Amino acid sequence: MALYIHETGPASAPTIIFLHGGGGAGWMWQPQLEQLKDFHCLVPDLPEQGQSVAEKPFSISGSAGLIADLIRTRAHGGKAFVVGLSEGAQITVQLLSQSPELVERAIVSSALVKPIPGAGMVTPGLIALSYRWSVTPFKNNDWWIRLNMKYAAGVPEQYYPHFRQSFQSLTEEGFTHLMLENQRFRIPSGLKRAQMPTLIVCGKNEYGAMSQSARDLAKAIPGGQAYEVLHTKKMSLAGEHNWNMTAPDLFTQMVRAWFTGQPLPAELQPMK
Repeated sequence: MALYIHETGPASAPTIIFLHGGGGAGWMWQPQLEQLKDFHCLVPDLPEQGQSVAEKPFSISGSAGLIADLIRTRAHGGKAFVVGLSEGAQITVQLLSQSPELVERAIVSSALVKPIPGAGMVTPGLIALSYRWSVTPFKNNDWWIRLNMKYAAGVPEQYYPHFRQSFQSLTEEGFTHLMLENQRFRIPSGLKRAQMPTLIVCGKNEYGAMSQSARDLAKAIPGGQAYEVLHTKKMSLAGEHNWNMTAPDLFTQMVRAWFTGQPLPAELQPMK
């Protein structure tokens, strides 16, 4: 399987791998790439998404294997810093379980490992039906796409062309795989080997299952530390979840601080 990879930065710099959230693509990391030009950055479009839409099927375990191969073949020195958001964060957790020797440090932002209310009722057939109701009829409806972008994903307006492309390219099969993998993911075995410093974060006002997931991951990963993000302005739950785009400067400051061993921004506070 060959993923689409966007690559930036100098040939001699440490490598950061950015793993996007479900239904998106590498474009979600544009604010970070603009401010981290002194790092070598590898940004894949994950299976069944973005420019990797033809690579299937998507699974968290399979994606972690692909990222491990990417680190071995293209990361400088055969190791990388890894940043994952949402479903990309779940893949990061799986990577720490499967191939911890490849990760220098990690950031896990909003990785769900706990069931949310009603998750037991989510079946492939129900997910496919929701796609037919809420996506298929609106593939070319700019008003509906913008509504989803703003309220379901919390993505700022300047990314509309990218969001629209991702919305239109996501298939029913891919949507079903993404949703099932996201809802069924639990803490994997093997995390005891993940000794590297791992920052586990989520928005202060995200769902309770997300906050508890962060706490549980901090206990399961020997090098894990759980923090909540105190945003300086009021934003929606979706905005808190995708905060690399809604609070890009703060997110990038966090990345730089964690990967260079500097103090974290004051807006990040240890979870109690």
